[in-house]
Amino acid sequence: MAASAKDVWAPGPSRPRLAAGAVHVWRADLAHADTSLGELLSEDERERAGRLLNEHQRELWRRSRGLLRELLGRYLQADPPSLRFADGEHGKPGLADADPDTPAFNMSHSGQLALYAFSAAGAVGVDVEVARRPVDEVAIAARMLGEGEAQRLQALEPESRRREFLRAWARHEAELKCLGVGLGEASAGRSGPRPSVVELELGLEAGAAVASEQPAQELCCMDWCG
Repeated sequence: MAASAKDVWAPGPSRPRLAAGAVHVWRADLAHADTSLGELLSEDERERAGRLLNEHQRELWRRSRGLLRELLGRYLQADPPSLRFADGEHGKPGLADADPDTPAFNMSHSGQLALYAFSAAGAVGVDVEVARRPVDEVAIAARMLGEGEAQRLQALEPESRRREFLRAWARHEAELKCLGVGLGEASAGRSGPRPSVVELELGLEAGAAVASEQPAQELCCMDWCG
């Protein structure tokens, strides 16, 4: 079972700094984020956004990617539009010209809610899952999370089952993203310690977690208020 973060979400600083071994997680409501964030995107990102057929989803993607640039620019003290990304094999974003002092980072968004993680504790993955449509939680868990998790969910009342499934799936996804692998690859042929996974409190209708290569010596949960 993952550890759980009890940190209170508070407005983040305009000049964030990562202490050694620290992990920062930012929360943002993309529906209320400034539309000007989309102006920070590169031409490739604009083209990628343009391929999304749904206008609402397209705008949320633009804002989510623009906010990643804005936050990363603040940590690096760099001009956000100048950052060059090179996504990994499974789409995990990274910087094309990163050096050893560049913080690891990751992002996730579900609906209009987005989370961004920045780590000085090695590789990092973050995931958020907001309840949107009914699914067969037990069947998905049996296929992707293991029979033990499926049996645990089966024993719960429907409302609790949905909530616990969101939390379990977020933990699973955060770990995969920290490892930089796809679904089903977390344990296939891998050795060594697993990432440290911490649940993030977002209320009853969402599950969220952050995973880091090393246990965070400090975990700060912050709200984007820009």
